[in-house]
Order: sequence, then C-alpha cells, then structure tokens
Amino acid sequence: MRNSMMLHLKKRSSKSGLNAHRNVMFYHTAVLLLLTHCCAGKFQVVGPSQTVIVMMGDNVILPCHLKPASDAVGMTFEWARPDLNPRFVHVWHEHQDLHVNQHPSYKGRTSVSTNKLKNGDISLKLSKVKFSDMGMYRCYFPDLDKYSTVQLIVGTASSPVISLVGVERSSNGVILNCGSKGWYPEPEVLWLDGEGNLLSAGPPETVRGPDDLYTVSSRVTVEKRHSNRFTCRVQQKNINQTREAHIHVPDDFFMAPSSSAVCLSISLVACVMCVLAVVFSAWNLWRQNKIKNNMTQQREKQRLLAESEKVKMEEEHKDMVDTLLKQEEELKNQRDQLNVQKKKIEELVDSNERKLQTAEKEITEKDENKMYSSSPGYLKLKEIISNYKWQLTERQKALDQLILNTDELLIRTDGVIVRSTEKKKEAEKE
Repeated sequence: MRNSMMLHLKKRSSKSGLNAHRNVMFYHTAVLLLLTHCCAGKFQVVGPSQTVIVMMGDNVILPCHLKPASDAVGMTFEWARPDLNPRFVHVWHEHQDLHVNQHPSYKGRTSVSTNKLKNGDISLKLSKVKFSDMGMYRCYFPDLDKYSTVQLIVGTASSPVISLVGVERSSNGVILNCGSKGWYPEPEVLWLDGEGNLLSAGPPETVRGPDDLYTVSSRVTVEKRHSNRFTCRVQQKNINQTREAHIHVPDDFFMAPSSSAVCLSISLVACVMCVLAVVFSAWNLWRQNKIKNNMTQQREKQRLLAESEKVKMEEEHKDMVDTLLKQEEELKNQRDQLNVQKKKIEELVDSNERKLQTAEKEITEKDENKMYSSSPGYLKLKEIISNYKWQLTERQKALDQLILNTDELLIRTDGVIVRSTEKKKEAEKE
C-alpha cells in the first residue's frame, strides 16, 4: 500500500511540474498518514478503574493515558462531557490548548501537563471543583477514534446542630434533635453518649433539595446518665467525611418535680452535716491545743478556704446560668417561629374555607350548575379539599403540641435558674 501511494504521488508530481521541495512534503505527508493508519490499532486510551471522588472546592486529577506510552504533544485530543452544550471541557490541538468552544463553566480551571504529555499521560487537572462539575467525562482521540471515560463524584458536607425540642413524661427523658444540610452523597446520622456508646434512635428524615443536596435530621430520647453529654455524628463513608456536634443537658431537666424537692432536701441536710462536722473539728482542735495563736491560724486557713470555695462556686454558677439563659433564648426563638407557622396555617385554613364556600355558593345559585354540583368529579374535588383542610388542622395540632413542649422547657429552664440561685444563697449563708 505504501509503494502504490508513493508511485501515485511521483506520477502526479511529474505531470504537474512540482518541484523537489513539494515532492518531499508530499512524501512526508504520505508517510505520516500511513503511520497513523498503521499504528492507530496499536494504541489504547486507558482511564481509571474506579470512580474519582473529590470534595467541593478542592482540585482533582482525571486520569487518562496512552498504552503503550507515546508522545502525545503533537496529537489532538479532547476532554468532554456529552451532557453539556457545548460539550468541550478541554481541547489540545497542534501543541497547544484550544479554547474556542470550551464550555463557559470550565474557563480558567482546566489544564494538562506538557511534560506528562511526552510520556502519554493526558490526565486533566480540574481546579476549584464545583458541585455542577459532577458527571461522566470522556477522554477522546479523534485521529485514533479511541476514548475512555471517567466518572467524577463531587462531595459536600456541613456541621450538624443539636437542639432540645421536648420532654418525655413517661420516662422523664429529654428529646434531642440533630439537623444538618448541604450533604452529597446522602449521609447517615448516629447518636452517642458521653462514653462513645451508640444510642437507639428512630430512622432519620432525609430531604433532597432542588440543588441535589441532602438535608438530614434525627431525633433521640435520652435519659439521665453519668455525664449527660451527648454527640450527634453525621458521616459519609464514600467521601470519608464526618461532622459532629455535642450538647450537655443539665441534671434538672431529667428530674420530676417531686424528685427535685427530695434531692434538694437531701442536699441541704448534707450541707448542714458538713458544716457541723467542720465546726466540731475546729472546736476539738481548739480544746486540744489551748493555744490562741494556733487557733487564730486555723481560723485564717478556714477563711481563705471558704473564700476560695465561694469564688469557685460563683464562677460555676455563673457559667451554668449563662448556658441556661442562652438555651432559654433559643427556646423562645423556637416558640416564636412555631407561633408564626401556626398563624400561617390558621390563615391558610380560613382562606381555603372561604374559597370553598364561595365556590359552592356560585355553583348552587346557577341553574345550569346544579347538575355539576352533584357530579362525581365535583364531589371528588370537594373530598380532596376537605382532606387537605384536615391535614392542615392536624399540622396545626402538632404545632400546638410543640409550642406546649417548648413552653414546658422554658418553665423548667427558669426553675433550674431559680433553684440554682437559691441553692447558692443558702450555701453562702451556711
């Protein structure tokens, strides 16, 4: 085939009078075409064996190389996404990048290494990855008609938030809620106690938004434990991402009213007994030593110790009160939001009721619509509207219950602050 091609070029050049220089150009062109035709079947375009995963905002390499390795600097190849228009992500042509038909979202974010091209490595570097970059990429050589594909998954993660949403009267427990939004792929939610043990919780609620990102939430009922410290962990193993939030629930939130009074009485008796023991020890020491100086020194030590304990107690009391006040403010905000939702639902129920009554009145007043008002379609529509009204009423009841739970938590929080302050004053008096 090569000899026949060269004979054809020689006859053509002799007839047309081409000079020797043009004959050499035709010769090299023919050789290049023949080499390309002969060697095209020997090359393979090889991509990664697994899906490429990257976090949003990071840089990533999309692997692709020639096998056997060969200099690709002088070749033409393209990186593309068939689902886009234009589809071109990055094009290499005649020893340089070609940006004419590049998709706008990739401008300035793609590159290939000239040094690696010499060894047949045509991997694409994609910088500052966006969530919209997720998809199937094709590494294609038009001259060889060979290609490989790379699946890119872009992961996102965000920190969860824990809040107190209610109390469980039967078990005297506290209901905690954990929510986190902006995840991809879909994560799982775990609850742990202060020792790292898994807690039993109901199935999480998962919502996928119009941006394809997941929002998850989970609730758990916890009872009083040694540390009363709990952890919500949101994780996605495929992208190796974990986020955690922690909360400490004061003991008073777990105590029933009667139990609180008993515990307070026991605490006061214990304090009185401790004070009596200290007084007896001091009196006994005074009788044994009979020395005024030693007695004075002992009293000075006790005074300093009492002042130190007082300062420590005031600091602990202040920290606890600040935490409870912050929790109280969050509960008030939550109650306000629930009241706003309740008002909107009430307005929606009233509006739907008025619209339905107006429509029925218009239909029944017109003779030609009497038959329509008794038709199955109209009755079915009326049933759907009634069901929707019932659902809104049930949602309104649920909001009322949440508001009651929030008010109860506010009352408990105020009670904790008051009891803590009274306990502090009594301790100071003792």
